[in-house]
Amino acid sequence: MGFDVLFDAIALVFTSGSAIYILAGVLLGLCFGVIPGLGGTTALALLIPVTFTMDSLDAMYLAGGVMGATSFGGSITAILINTPGTAPNAATTFDGYPLARQGKAGMAIGASATASALGGVIGLFTLLLIIPLAKELVLAFGPAEFLLLTILGLVAIAVSARGKLLRGLIAGGFGLMLAFVGSDTVSGELRFTLNTDYLWDGIPLVPTLTGMFALSQMIELALKGGSVAAKAEDAKTRISGIWTGVASVFKHWTVLLRGSAIGTVIGAIPGLGGTVASFIAYTSTVQASRDPESFGKGNIVGVIAPESANNAKDGGSLVPTVAFGIPGSAETALFLGILVLHGIEPGPSILLQNEREVYGLIVALTASAIGASLIGLLLARWLVMITFINVHFLVPVVVTVSLTGVYVLDGRPGDVILAMIMGIVGYLMIRFDYPRLTLVIALVLGETAERSFHQTRQISDGEILGYMLDRPQSIVLIVLTLLTLFLPALRRRRTRAKAAP
Repeated sequence: MGFDVLFDAIALVFTSGSAIYILAGVLLGLCFGVIPGLGGTTALALLIPVTFTMDSLDAMYLAGGVMGATSFGGSITAILINTPGTAPNAATTFDGYPLARQGKAGMAIGASATASALGGVIGLFTLLLIIPLAKELVLAFGPAEFLLLTILGLVAIAVSARGKLLRGLIAGGFGLMLAFVGSDTVSGELRFTLNTDYLWDGIPLVPTLTGMFALSQMIELALKGGSVAAKAEDAKTRISGIWTGVASVFKHWTVLLRGSAIGTVIGAIPGLGGTVASFIAYTSTVQASRDPESFGKGNIVGVIAPESANNAKDGGSLVPTVAFGIPGSAETALFLGILVLHGIEPGPSILLQNEREVYGLIVALTASAIGASLIGLLLARWLVMITFINVHFLVPVVVTVSLTGVYVLDGRPGDVILAMIMGIVGYLMIRFDYPRLTLVIALVLGETAERSFHQTRQISDGEILGYMLDRPQSIVLIVLTLLTLFLPALRRRRTRAKAAP
């Protein structure tokens, strides 16, 4: 097993005619990624019965095409109308949409396409390097490391809310309250369910994100009127910014590498996925920037970081999926269903008995990440025109598609009601200048933090700190958390020292 198998897989794709399955997966993934509330999870769920009569390798190509394309597809609507097509694209809205409002939608799309393609390639190349060490990498993270990783994310929440720390903490606390709704992870006791069966499993993430970002923004647009773009300049001027966006990715190559590394590492940790990866990549970029105040106002780096992490996570999430049968994300959980359907048993033996399918999937993911970005760039001239549509035509379409997507996902009317409630909450947060990002990250990390805390306490017999200090990987995460916590103070001290002379 090595690069010779990879080269054979590449040759097989382009000589057997199976590339058509990758192209079909890319087109399907883009469509499902662009439509808010759907995404790769829904697309793969619909594909499971379709692939039943297909060859196992062709099924890998089709699934890989979908998984590699939905991330970029979701960034298109995140940039143009502040409506993330998929949950991980929510972080792209913070700077992508302000760029669209400034007439630089083409620049943002160009940066997103390039960062998505390169991030996906970097993540998959990293996967090739760590496949021989997959077992040691995944097993190195126990409950203590999960707990510390969630603490790191929650600390990043407080630090990233610059100038409104108190409001950020309030929003984060509200997000944690929502995360604790449902059955207790240890005792199974029901909490804060309002005596309704719908909340037994907690607050669903997709309806919450759809309401918080899609519907709330539509409410604001409907009240403001006009068009999405603030200025009706010549469309050709906007389109010319695409290649400026492409060049900006290479100009900020350190941001690309950092985002890809974060996406790969977070993707390899089961249960976290692209949403956590993109948000952590965004907040870490804000903290490392010399001009943090520019974020949220149209900084192109704020598009590069989350999009590179979002696509890089696909490579990382395949490590626990193919090696141990542990899904690293919702999409890979459905991908496991496709594997089992074709008689492939996930686990350590898959790398020995089905390496043809594994490397075929890697080729499909790489080709789809690049292909989706190229198609997105070719269609950008028409995609940018969305920003000139009058909101009175746009709002009903987006609301209808979003609520339909939310309902189709699980077929529950409660998801539609929750999305509308969160849409009102999200609009009120916009109206009173409370950061929605902090609420979302707290909601995503809350359940993992609670479960990992109880597991760590049981394993360590109550000596949590001593147990962590005996584990090198825990010490590394503790140091990173402390650096994140004290970085703003160090930055202020350095700024005062420079200003003193």
